[in-house]
Amino acid sequence: MDRSSGYDRMKEVKEFDESKIGVKGLSDSGITSIPRFFVHPPETLPSDNSNSTTNTASIPLLDLANLKSPSHRPKLIRQTKDAASTWGFFQVINHGIPQSILDETIRSIRAFHEQPHEIKAKHYRRQEHHGVMYTSNNDLYRSKEASWHDSLQVFMAPEEKKVEEDIPEMCRKEIIAWDFHATKLAEALFELLAEGLGLEAGKFKELGFMKARLFLGHCYPNCPQPDLTLGIKSHTDAGLTVLLQNQVGGLQVKHGSVWVDVKPLPGALTINIGDFIQIISNGEYQSVEHRVLANSSKEPRISVLIFSNVGGWKDSDEFGPFPELLSAEKPAIYRGFTVPEFIQSFYSKGLDGKGIVERVTLH
Repeated sequence: MDRSSGYDRMKEVKEFDESKIGVKGLSDSGITSIPRFFVHPPETLPSDNSNSTTNTASIPLLDLANLKSPSHRPKLIRQTKDAASTWGFFQVINHGIPQSILDETIRSIRAFHEQPHEIKAKHYRRQEHHGVMYTSNNDLYRSKEASWHDSLQVFMAPEEKKVEEDIPEMCRKEIIAWDFHATKLAEALFELLAEGLGLEAGKFKELGFMKARLFLGHCYPNCPQPDLTLGIKSHTDAGLTVLLQNQVGGLQVKHGSVWVDVKPLPGALTINIGDFIQIISNGEYQSVEHRVLANSSKEPRISVLIFSNVGGWKDSDEFGPFPELLSAEKPAIYRGFTVPEFIQSFYSKGLDGKGIVERVTLH
């Protein structure tokens, strides 16, 4: 409790969580000011100084049209390596996923979030690592400040039982189709990333990088005070992320000391590198911080993601830089780590910067 003002933050957080209305419910209720626990410190918010966005830079754009062409593939491997090394973020076009799948996925996730909260509430819960969950702010109880978004989360794999039957019926078919297509794309990108390191194309898959998949369908509704909060605070991801977004902007990537807008391109998908890939590539590839601004638009921002991560772990498994990449001239930058250590690093606090990378960096 903030005794100086009599403000009981945890009480207010708990009341919001137990109401199950999410920020979409708050937005729809017509509030003109946001609850205090959503307010972020001024130094963590966008400002007009030199550390804010620049309109001159943009993340790389890769055309995957000739992915299988023997004459074109070497060039694509170089482009992928360059994008993953310098930005850690890039967009792809001609990725092979039909536009109808993209449109239906966005439509169905928006429709889910726009249902009356009494209907959505039956899916509202807090559980880590498995099943289907609709919630507002995964890290609500761990984070110092909440962010202005709600999420539908589905652990597609590994699951002991099929989760399909638990996915809300109104978006079940679309989520399953998106997972199928986005997984194929992730597999193709993992091959390009492996070949960019001079390794066998299947190296990431061999390590188990396709075995764990998490689906997220975020909704960022209109925020009445977007200058006081964020849609999602600055953080990095764990594995490889394939992102589909509607045309409402807000995603920003940190490039050097500058925040750069990722402008939505119709039909394009956004890819980003996570901490695990930075570590096992021994720093060749970069996992970068990114955030989403609070939505000032009347139209909700909808984003759909598949996270591909290492699955089928045993507690004793240790992960570190690929031995093939190490030499006397290029020693390991990172030490090995185990899954429990990663989980402890990720789930012990709210979303933040590059927790596991900093923890395992050798000094």
